[in-house]
Amino acid sequence: MKSVYYEPGEVLQESLKGMVDNVRDDVFPEDLLFQVLLDWGVDLSLPISRQELDGKTVFFVDGDEKHMALAACFDLDIDEAFVKQLAKYEPLRVVFRDAGFASDSVKINVEQIFAQKSPNTDVKVI
Repeated sequence: MKSVYYEPGEVLQESLKGMVDNVRDDVFPEDLLFQVLLDWGVDLSLPISRQELDGKTVFFVDGDEKHMALAACFDLDIDEAFVKQLAKYEPLRVVFRDAGFASDSVKINVEQIFAQKSPNTDVKVI
């Protein structure tokens, strides 16, 4: 993560344009996944599978398609159709990249989509 994620009060207004994405350019999706696992206190020894869903890479942690601890997608251009597909898996937790959404309306609607299709899922955006 860029320093703006951890120290938002230290960012100067003239540097805001370069802070649209809070993820460093040299970070791999797996790096983000393990950071999320650590932040949430998820056991790092749980099985992790990497799958393609509607052209996006999704990491599923601990379990089969209907019983999993976490689903994570850090790809760009996430749209509502993809979010609805992912919600069908009903993970306990789901995480997306803040700059990954196709539009602000998709980002706003993610929690509502999960509330309807998978009400027990905890949604996080990093």
